Parts: sequence; structure tokens; C-alpha cells
Amino acid sequence: MKYFAGEYDVAVIGAGHAGIEAALAAARLGCHTAVFTINLDAVGNCPCNPSIGGTAKGHLVREIDALGGEMGKTADECFLQSRMLNRGKGPAVHSLRAQIDRRKYSDTMKHKLELQDNLELRQAEITDINKTDGGYELTTQMLAVYRCKTVIIATGTFLGGRIYVGEVSYDSGPDGMFPATKLAESLKALGLPLRRFKTGTPARILRRSIDFSDLEVQKGDDPPQPFSYETESLGENKVDCHISWTNDDTKQVILKNIHRSPLYAGKIEGVGPRYCPSFEDKIMRFKDKPRHQLFIEPCGENTEEMYLQGMSSSLPEEVQLQFYQTIKGLEHCVMMRPAYAIEYDCVDPTAMDPTLEFKEIPGLYGAGQFNGSSGYEEAAAQGFVAGVNAALKVKGEEPLILTRANSYIGTLIDDLVTKGANEPYRMMTSRSEYRLVLRQDNADERLTPTGYKLGLISEERYQRFLQKQEIKKKEIARLKAVTLSPSDELNDILVSRETAPLTTGVREYTLLKRPQADYELIRRFDPEAPNLPQSITEQIEVEIKYEGYIKKQLKQVEQVKKTEEKRLPQNVDYTQITGLRLEAQEKLNKIRPLNIGQAGRISGVSPADISVLLIWLAANREKDSYGNQSNT
Repeated sequence: MKYFAGEYDVAVIGAGHAGIEAALAAARLGCHTAVFTINLDAVGNCPCNPSIGGTAKGHLVREIDALGGEMGKTADECFLQSRMLNRGKGPAVHSLRAQIDRRKYSDTMKHKLELQDNLELRQAEITDINKTDGGYELTTQMLAVYRCKTVIIATGTFLGGRIYVGEVSYDSGPDGMFPATKLAESLKALGLPLRRFKTGTPARILRRSIDFSDLEVQKGDDPPQPFSYETESLGENKVDCHISWTNDDTKQVILKNIHRSPLYAGKIEGVGPRYCPSFEDKIMRFKDKPRHQLFIEPCGENTEEMYLQGMSSSLPEEVQLQFYQTIKGLEHCVMMRPAYAIEYDCVDPTAMDPTLEFKEIPGLYGAGQFNGSSGYEEAAAQGFVAGVNAALKVKGEEPLILTRANSYIGTLIDDLVTKGANEPYRMMTSRSEYRLVLRQDNADERLTPTGYKLGLISEERYQRFLQKQEIKKKEIARLKAVTLSPSDELNDILVSRETAPLTTGVREYTLLKRPQADYELIRRFDPEAPNLPQSITEQIEVEIKYEGYIKKQLKQVEQVKKTEEKRLPQNVDYTQITGLRLEAQEKLNKIRPLNIGQAGRISGVSPADISVLLIWLAANREKDSYGNQSNT
């Protein structure tokens, strides 16, 4: 028999990376919040790679931290090794990645949820969601009923989860946990458009069975750089990673057994990630490639499990061991956990607004892999936005909508809700048209004022942020005013760096514009230069060297901002607007864009359609100015 068990402002279903950020944000904004998870031991679990960050993903973590989220801080607390990726490229694509202790990360996040005011963490499987006049009723497998004003679905890969290893398949969540098998039917009854996606994870190998003697060592940065703007220092890197390569023998094992892959046998119907395919998929797609790289990474300080980055598979267990043992260093490896593919239910994200609230179901939000994305960082970013917006809705305040112009988080969400996801969506720097101004180093400058306004950044942290901005501003002004005189020592260095020597005095600002000059060179020859932290000098250098490009991109941002300000009514029937093509009418009625800018990014809406919308919008506003009925 059902029984009433509690009442909340915000209920979060799932305690993975999306659920954690959603629950913490809602609770910190003063809402009575509950987070439900099938297994309390899996809070903040990292079922795939034991790392946080990476190309573009590091940007997301920095942005979450700048807004007042938790992922960056916890990654710093649990880091094993930290590296800034893409150092050899421009600053727009520099991205931080940290190996973490996955068990410590999970324990740390769980404890933070337990300690958070306004938050209750519960082990319970939600099997049913019913809409009520005042919000929602959630029913657990134990028949407990919870009432809540808003709900955030952050089920990850648990919803309808099914594991595939060769010819074997069974219902399961990741890491051998129970799946959520009943909730999907309830969500379909609510009208959510569900579909099946697929992802996978590599095997875990026993450390002492690996021969590291001939493997390439991959060390961390010295000093390692933290994710969080509140972390002063990480100390030293604790581990090394290693690199190996597959070979023709590896390929032959795959080709000989490809018929046993459930992916190629037609057993898996879910769509997999394009940019993180299984190893057998790599072999089939790139048969001419002689070898593939893999990274051997530790899963933690107190475990002997090693992760084989780039080697996910759904082939049978004995075939996996066979092809792993063809690889240098793994000839005698012992497999502790086999690789597997997992298929799961997720939603069509175009059913949501940029707030991540479902358009047709007020008070219901989605976040993370449930929304069709992949990756811990993408999930955490969406969880934060969903949690903030659920809380703001409860409080009757204006929602938070991040844009493509101010964040990668805004780009991620706009891509999902405007363009949809036909496969698991992965964040990449190439997805942003403004990546020079959306760098990982200036995430605080872009988003900390927003976090402070929300109430998620403390007064103390905000004052430190303002002080940092003032220091940067003063130093740029000083560099513009101070002249550096030529000297034999300075010129020798400039010539050695293949740039022209000085023949007369030059402003330090001008010298820094040279690609071959850096702030350390200025500091070496200017005794008055202040001893500033790297986080500030890095921003100064980038802003000076790329000043022209940044100004050009900021102009583009302003132009796009004007289209974002032209809001579209949400109650219009686009089939009634003369001049719109049929495809545009269908897409606009489905997506219901908030403004002209978003409408222009919908696949199938042409520039000609946008011109029709602008004319229609102007005509409706003109009618309204004469006191007539207007849809705007």
C-alpha cells in the first residue's frame, strides 16, 4: 500500500554528475531539495574514464566553477595528475584535464550532498511520476510517495539500461548496478519523446600485469593547474600515465571476430557516439590505419585497476583479452573488468526550452545523458542550469538562460534544444563560433558576476574576483605606459627566438604583441614589473596578443545579441505566417524558439525564412502600437 513520505520544492532523480550539480544548486538557492538514487554507493560515480576535463570539457568545468558549481573543486580535491591540453595550439583551445581518484571523487561528492543544508539524499528507485495540480507525485519501488513542485530527471545511462558483451546481454545499469526499468513507461505516459542511445567503456587491467618498461611515459604539468578559481595550489602530480599503440595483430583479432560484436550483429539498436566509438568500430571505419593510440591511466591511488583510454568494446570477454594482449606492454595483462556497451533511454532535447524545462510539461526538467549528451562535464553543466532554473521557478524569479555568446554551457544547451541530438552529443571547441572570447582562462570574468547575482558565489569570493580584475586592468595600463630599452642581453634573447632585435625603446605592451615575447621576458628586464600569478599574466598575454581578433569577435557577439533581443511569441502558429516554407513552419512549431537568433540556428530554417519572420514581427509590433491585438 502506498504511503506519503515527504514533500519538497525540488526533486532530483539521479545522483550522477548532473544530479549532483542540480541538487546542490537548488538547495543552495534555498529550496527544500531531495535527490533520489538507486544506489548511494554510486553517487558521483565515474563508470567510464577516471578523469575530469579534456578538450572543451575543461572549459565547461571552469564555467561551472565560475558560476558557483562543485565539479571543479571536487576534481581538485581528488586529482592525481593534471595537464593542460593543446598547449601547442592557440589559447582558444587550451583545455585542462585531470586524472582523478574515482572512488575518492564519489565519496567526496556524496559527503558534500550529505552536509548540504536544505538537501536530503535518499536511496530509492523512482518508478512513477504523476502530474498533479500543485506539481508532481513521485512513487518509489517501495511504494513511498513524495510530493514536489518541480522535478529534474538526471537518470544517466540507468534508464532502461541494457549491457552488451558479445552474445550476452542483460538489463543493468553501469558498473553492474540495477537499471531503472519502470520509470521509462511513466515518462512516456507524460508525453516525453524517448529514444535509445548507446555508449561503452573499456576494460580495467591489473597494474602489476602490465609491462611499463617500453611504454611512453606521459607526465603531468609542473606545476599542475587547478580547475577551481578557489583552489590556490594542487601540490605535485601523484601519478604518471602511459601511452601504447595497437598493431596489425590487434586489427586481425578484431576483423576475425567482428561478427561476434553485437554492434555489427544488429543486436544494438541504440545510436552510439560518433567521436568516441568502440575500438572495433574504429577498426571497421579506418581499416587502412596501421595503428591506434591508447592511454593507460590509473583509476586511483588505492587500487591496482588501470583504465585503457580509447579501447572501449562490446566484443566477447575472451576476444577482448585476446586483442588487448597483442598490444605492447599488455602481452600478459590480467583483465579485472571486461569492457561493455550499454544501451539506454534518453529524450529528444528539442522538447525543452533553454532553461531545460519541458515546453509542454511545466516544472519538469531534464539534465545530462538523459538529454542526449555524453560526458561527465556536459552532464554537470546541464545539471547546474536545470537545478538553478527549478529553484528560480519555485521562487517565482526570472530564469537563468546562458547564451552561445557568454559560455560553452550556453552553446551546449542551445545546440541540444535547438538542433537536437541524433547521437550522443559531445562538447568540442569547434562547436563554438566565439571560442576566442570563451577561453577556459577567462571563465570567471564571463560568469562569476552571474553566479554572484544568483547567490551562489560568496561575497568574499566575489571581492577577490573584483580585485583580480582591477590588478589585471592596472597592469595592462602600466604595460602601455612603460618603455623597455634595448640591451645586448635582451636582443640576444629576441634573436634566439627568431624575432627582430630592438634598435630603440619600445612600449612593453607593443613588445608583448610579438608571438615570440612573453610576460616572463618583460618581468626579467623590468625590475618594476609586479610578481603576478600565472592566472593573471596568462590573461594579460592573451588579451594583448589577440587584441584585434578579440575585438572583431566581440563585434560579432554584439550583432548576434541584437537578434537575440528580437523575441518571438510562444503562442504563435507558424503555419499561419505567409511566406514561410513548409519545412520552416514545421521546425518552428516544434522548437518554438525564444527569439530570432535561436530561430536562425534551427536546421531547416533558411535566411529567407528569417527575413519573413522579421517582417511579420515588425508588422505585429506596428499593429500593437495602434492599440490593436498583437501576438507579441
